[in-house]
Amino acid sequence: MFRFEHPYLLYLLALIPLVWLIFLLQRRAKQKRLRSIIDPNLKSALVPMASKAKAWVKLVIYSLALIALVLALANPQFGSKTEEVKRKGIDLMIALDVSNSMQAEDLYPNRLERAKRSIEELLSYLKSDRIGIVVFAGEAFVQLPITSDHSAAKLFLNSIESNLIATQGTDIGNAVELCLNSFDMEAPSSKAIILISDGEDHEESANAAIQKAAEADVVVHAIGMGSPDGAPIPIYQGGKRIGFRKNKEGNTIVTKLDDAMLSELANMSDGIFVRATNGESGMAYIFEEVERMEKVEIGAKVYTDYEDRFQWLLFPALFLLLIELIIPNVRSLWWEKLFDSQKE
Repeated sequence: MFRFEHPYLLYLLALIPLVWLIFLLQRRAKQKRLRSIIDPNLKSALVPMASKAKAWVKLVIYSLALIALVLALANPQFGSKTEEVKRKGIDLMIALDVSNSMQAEDLYPNRLERAKRSIEELLSYLKSDRIGIVVFAGEAFVQLPITSDHSAAKLFLNSIESNLIATQGTDIGNAVELCLNSFDMEAPSSKAIILISDGEDHEESANAAIQKAAEADVVVHAIGMGSPDGAPIPIYQGGKRIGFRKNKEGNTIVTKLDDAMLSELANMSDGIFVRATNGESGMAYIFEEVERMEKVEIGAKVYTDYEDRFQWLLFPALFLLLIELIIPNVRSLWWEKLFDSQKE
């Protein structure tokens, strides 16, 4: 199996036509200057040792050296062996609260951003486990279908904002149901849900959804974002805070962490509850629980061991550059004498 380690460097081959164009333009400009000061009939007498062929030979050699050098920089590699590595892990769904209350700043910089950072922390822990993300407020939808591509998970995570869902509220039950539907229940892998919310559930379906998860042997862990004392929900305009959200009576809304409710939901499925702080996201404790779950084979990946072969091109490139340097720009009398002797 063959590949270039840095294929983007092959674009440098576009320099070859540029080198030829510069050569032709310089040659034409030089000839024009000579014609302006020297009679063409006297040129051969004034510069008898000038060689037209040598300039083209040097250009060809230089071009070949440049091609070889670019190919060497791209580092051609040959696969020496392949190895199939079996991967074991679990299926994990994240249910992330993106309601307005997650904008409260009792966690830095706010609850939602702190939650996103905790998920990034989890992704750094995971190895072969598959992960998906459901975002919810008054409604829920799948932000990332379950996948083993953790790089894709980071990209989708960065795009999550509090305005993703127009319908406000905190429907935990709907989010858990959607997480359950995202699993392949026929697969033998262990399954878990990580619920990240401030717990201000305004619906009645959370207990029923958690009970359904427990019956399906899906563990639900919970991370509480916020403080029991609560905090107002800021309103920003043009990057500046202009006030806080108020209720219909004109009073400032204070959103508080309902850790009792989240703890109760986690206990229903033998999960754990952790309250996040500015210093500790709680995800490390959740990951310890995830690591204790039984891992099954969820796929295999073929890895190829490649060996570098850039030296096969680097040394010829350097040799050609050396040849180009030592070839004179003038005619070689010994070569002409040798040619003439062979004609005789």
